[in-house]
Amino acid sequence: MKIVAVDPESPLFGRIRPGYTIESINDRPVLDSIDFRFRLADERVRIKFADPRGRVTDFSVDHDYCGDLGLTLDDGRINVCRNDCLFCFVRQQPKGMRQSLYLKDEDYRLSFTHGNFITLSNTTDEDIERIIEQRLSPLYVSVHATDDSLRRCIFRNEKLAPIMPLLRHLTDHSITIHTQVVLCPEVNDGPAFEQTVDELAGLYPGVESLAVVPVGLTKYRQNLPDLRVCTADEAGEIIDCIERRQREFLNRLGTRFVWPADEFYVEAKRNFPKHSEYEEMPQFENGVGMAREFITNFNRRRRGLKPGPIDKRLLFLTGHSAYPFLSSEIMPWLNDRLNYNIALQPVINRFWGSTVTVSGLLTGQDLLRQARAEADRFDTVVLPPNCLNEDDLFLDNLSLTQFRDALNREVVVGTYNLAETLRGVVA
Repeated sequence: MKIVAVDPESPLFGRIRPGYTIESINDRPVLDSIDFRFRLADERVRIKFADPRGRVTDFSVDHDYCGDLGLTLDDGRINVCRNDCLFCFVRQQPKGMRQSLYLKDEDYRLSFTHGNFITLSNTTDEDIERIIEQRLSPLYVSVHATDDSLRRCIFRNEKLAPIMPLLRHLTDHSITIHTQVVLCPEVNDGPAFEQTVDELAGLYPGVESLAVVPVGLTKYRQNLPDLRVCTADEAGEIIDCIERRQREFLNRLGTRFVWPADEFYVEAKRNFPKHSEYEEMPQFENGVGMAREFITNFNRRRRGLKPGPIDKRLLFLTGHSAYPFLSSEIMPWLNDRLNYNIALQPVINRFWGSTVTVSGLLTGQDLLRQARAEADRFDTVVLPPNCLNEDDLFLDNLSLTQFRDALNREVVVGTYNLAETLRGVVA
């Protein structure tokens, strides 16, 4: 394991430098940073470091220093997915996008540390033993169907091992798992979906939750399987089915267990459930309960907003998924009650295609096109909070600086706390 950085507060600072490697802990090799932290939990720890010339240095760790010792490690290559799923989003992209979008990660370590969904299709027996030994829990698993034949068809992998015995083995050894189903009309819906829900719920509380998300299809599907998104009526039927199962599970298990993604409610033009019905929000990062959380947070904090009129004319850009609840539940209160001057504009996703409606997949060029079309009507444009990465780059690698220069207007990146965003804009 190569050391990338040493924190100045580390007891090793000045003795161990970037470029050194960790040869072993208590004479056992170190696999990655997770394994490193696990090995440090031993009562007595002796670490062997090697400098770039191969000279070895021993270091004994006092138990009080357990943690990561202030070392940043190079975990090496990420395990990648070998499946060829019917709806794989990576296969539906053109060239020239952000490099990370082309990575089909299938790494249980990232599932544990970052909540990434994996299929468990390339985990070895040694991997499973390590997950259990080191309690790498919870894990996030894409199931899509528990019927083995159907699952192999969805993953387009005839060698795919049965999923239920593996999930049962992990949960029997106290590994908590959150699952998801990407629902494709006429593929894994209907009776197959009911079977999947039943079998996964049968592993509760080991399998702690199930999210049902709609398939995402872009316009770049040449030579890919013929799939379609669900209609408004089908979205309503999915909600009805899941809410019926929620009532059953609540009585039997004490939890609703399964939740539909927010997009189903938008497509069906249904009201979102109450905040309490999402329980502990176990699938929040999967788009389950985000809309209700956003609305609830705004309602709790809106009283601190200063009444208008305000001098600035504001343009809020958003995706078509968020537009209905923002326009009906939030903007009228701001404009009518506080006398603000806010225009809310949904942005057509021309880059990916009109079926992609979430703001997190809006490109800089589509946002810029919409902002330019409205330029005479606003002084400040507020961007969705999830359209930029940590380097302030949009998905198409347009930078925030380039966006501002091209627009020649004040540009603010919103946050998930809308009241806080507004206080910063109108101050």
